Order: sequence, then C-alpha cells, then structure tokens
Amino acid sequence: MYRWLLCWRYLRTRYIALASIISVTLGVATMIVVNSVMMGFTHEMENRLHGILSDIIFQSRSLEGFPDPDWHMEQIRRVAGDDIEAMTPTVVVPGMLNYQVGDTWMTRPVQIIGIDEKTQGLVSDFSKYLQHPENRRQLSFQLREGGYDVIDHQADGPSLPREEMALAGWEHRRRMARMKKMLLEIERSEKASEASESLPANLQDPFARAAPQEPALQFDPEKSQYTGIILGIGLVSFRRDGQDHFLLLPGDDVKLTLPTVGTPPKIVSDTFTIVDIYESKMSEYDSNFAFVPIRALQQLRGMIDPSTGKGYVNAISIKLKPGADMNKVRDKLRAAFAPQYYAIDTWRDNQGPLLAAVSMETAILNVLLFLIICVAGFGILAIFFMIVVEKTRDIGILKALGASSGGVMSIFLGYGLLLGMVGAGVGLILGLLFIRHINEIADLLGRITGHRVFDPDIYYFYKIPTIVDPWTVGWIISGAMMIAILASILPALRAARLHPVEALRYE
Repeated sequence: MYRWLLCWRYLRTRYIALASIISVTLGVATMIVVNSVMMGFTHEMENRLHGILSDIIFQSRSLEGFPDPDWHMEQIRRVAGDDIEAMTPTVVVPGMLNYQVGDTWMTRPVQIIGIDEKTQGLVSDFSKYLQHPENRRQLSFQLREGGYDVIDHQADGPSLPREEMALAGWEHRRRMARMKKMLLEIERSEKASEASESLPANLQDPFARAAPQEPALQFDPEKSQYTGIILGIGLVSFRRDGQDHFLLLPGDDVKLTLPTVGTPPKIVSDTFTIVDIYESKMSEYDSNFAFVPIRALQQLRGMIDPSTGKGYVNAISIKLKPGADMNKVRDKLRAAFAPQYYAIDTWRDNQGPLLAAVSMETAILNVLLFLIICVAGFGILAIFFMIVVEKTRDIGILKALGASSGGVMSIFLGYGLLLGMVGAGVGLILGLLFIRHINEIADLLGRITGHRVFDPDIYYFYKIPTIVDPWTVGWIISGAMMIAILASILPALRAARLHPVEALRYE
C-alpha cells in the first residue's frame, strides 16, 4: 500500500513531472485526431471509388474490345453465378470534347464511356451522382423538361445554390435555339444588305426579295435533340469562392471526336446533347468522364458486327451479392478466361496504387507522431533519474525499515505507470473533444488567420470526415503507457540497487 501512496504523493508534489504528462497528453491527442481524420478521409475516398466502380471489372486488353457481350456474361454466370447480383456491358474509349463558349471553341480530353441506361445503375452508384431526380430513379438519355437540382443534393451541410440550373433542360435549349436563329437571321440580313449596296442600282435584282427561301432544315433544335450525353461537372463548370459557375447546361450541344476500331483507326465525330451532369465529388472523374448510350458509341466507332448485329464492348462491370468474396470470384474468373485477352480486377486492384499510397502515408505519419511520445519517454527517464538522486536518503530509510529492492523498484515503475495513465487519459479526452468539434475549430482558425483551413473546393467534402476506431485508440493509449513504463525501468533499477548504508550517507 505504501508504494501507491508514495507514487500518488510524487505525482501531486513533483510538478516537474507535469512536463512529461503534457508531452504524453499532446502525443496521444495528436495521434488520435490524425488517425481519425485519415481514417475518415480514407473511408470517404473508398466509398466514392467503390460507388463509381463496380465490385469486379472484366475488361479487354484491346481498345477494340471483344464481341458478343451476352455470351461473355453467360460464361461469367456459369463460373461464378451464385455470387453475382448484376452485370452491365460498357465501352470505354479516349476522345476529345468540343464545345463553344461565346465565340470561342473549347477542347477537352475525355474518357467516353458507353453505358446501358437500364442496367448501369444496378452495378454502381452512378445514378445517385446525377442532377435530375428522375434520372437518379431511372436513367434516361432524353432531355428533361426541367426540375434539375438547384441545391447540391449530396451536400451534408449548407451549400450555395446553383441558380443557373433552374433553367436547365428544354427551356434552356429552346431559348438558346431561338437566340441562334435570331443571330443567324441578322447575319444573313446584314450580308444581303452589304451585297446589295455594293452593286450599281441598275444591276440590283428586283426579284431578290421575292426569291424563294431555303427549305427549312429537318432538324429543329427547338423541338429535337441529338443523342444524349452526360458530362462530369468538372467539364462544364468551374468553382470560385465556393460557387459553381456553369459553362454548359443540360440542353446545350457538344461535339465528340474519337477513334474508330480497325487498323489504322480513323477519326470520327458527332454532335450530342447534354441531358444531365455527373458529380461524384472525385475531381479525377468529374473532369474526365463523358457518358453516352452504348449502342450509339458502338455505331459511331464501327463496333457492330454487320452479319449478326451484335456489338463489341471493352468491359463488363460486375456487382456481387452481399457477403461474396471479391478476391475468390476474381480468381475463379481469371482461371476461366485467357489472361492474354482479358484483364479481371476488383475495384481495389483497379485503384491499388492510390489506396496503397494513402495507407503508406498513414503509416509514416503514425511513426512520426509516435516519436512525440518517445520524446516524452526520454523526459520521464531524465526526470526519474533526477528524482532517484534527490531521494537517495529517502530510499535508504525505506530499505532500512525493511523495504525490499523489488518494493523500491515497484514505486518508480508505478510512478511511471501513473504518469502514462494520466497523460494518456487526458490525451484521450482532449483528442475526442477535438474530433467532436473539429469543424468548428477549423472555422474558428479560418476566421482568425483569414484563410480557410479546410476548403471544400479542394477536397469536395463539406465537412472534415472523421472516424474514431476503438482498436486504434486502444493501441495508442497502450503504447503511450508502455513507453512511460519502459522509461522508468532504468531509474527504478538504480534505486533498487542502492545499499541502505550508502544511501543514508549520501548528502
């Protein structure tokens, strides 16, 4: 009992130990906060990646793809049908997007993805990233009359309205078509007037005004649309001061240029009408993806077999049933299909370098932060050595009264344990409080410094994501207490080895 009484007395009276407690507290709190934020970011990123990609991607190694996707899906079901919930074929090809802003033509590289509007939503979260509620329920490549989201439906906090989206759809298309017709008529009138003025009066055609007009074009943009296309929000807008500004809206027309199949490939282009906007909150995808009907892309690229009418595809996206082992299904499919023609990967394999980089960064960060607690351990070591020297006569008295070497040693080990427990406990409370109010703290620091600590324009998260993992918190606290105990072993051994007589003679 006397051991714990002495430990408690040292803890209360030796204020120099407060420095060690603060070091342990800050180290534990920092590690808990950093791990929670990193885990939150990793979880959000994995959810978004998995939402964009299906569980397993079965794809051709050639850009020309493989024929008869129905036969391939039948074979896939034969190999792993018990684990498969849904499949959909896709065609992926690099291309160029061209659109006009004012009098300037803009060109952007894109990944053109041909999808089946009936089955794409069954294998991924594609539909929930669209801006029209009806398309989120059932995708359609037909332009909607209106009703596009004016407020970001994915925002989990306040966001600025996208007022331009209020006119998106057929209303915007009709308005732009009427404006273009008006400008065209003005331009024709000006050219006719200039041509008439440049001729002498006796040579002017008196029947020019009565000349028959050109027949009306069959395609009327006020009433008709081209093949539908869905563009990533990063392709059609830019963000400034937290506000999205749109260069294009659903209802506008764009041109796609892409290579055909065959050797050598030829370049073809066609006009498409934007029917919706895709926003996954991952800038890599939102700034590169363009989705079109798979049949239209197959026809444009020459991917349809004229003898059978069946199209070629480059990939089949596979969604597994809940609880199915992705790696086992992947291995089954790899064993059943020739690897020289097909690449079969899980969504984690597909994004392996990115996920590995995040995991490596987290591990390195943990090592660096754990050194903070190690510094606190060296502080405890130095303080304990000083206490042993200062309390040499007291140790001699304890031993003269019958205290064993093990008992004296346990006093300092217990003192180290108490330091670790107090420091880790306060650090735990401080870290959890910081996590709970991390967004308020970030806003406060932003107001103080004049710079946003967490900018949604960069991360596409409206709040700092955090996840507190009990197992991670447990090993952080255990590690802190273990370092405190290890730092007290050498001073405790020195105290235990002191001879009572020599200790009493010490001045």
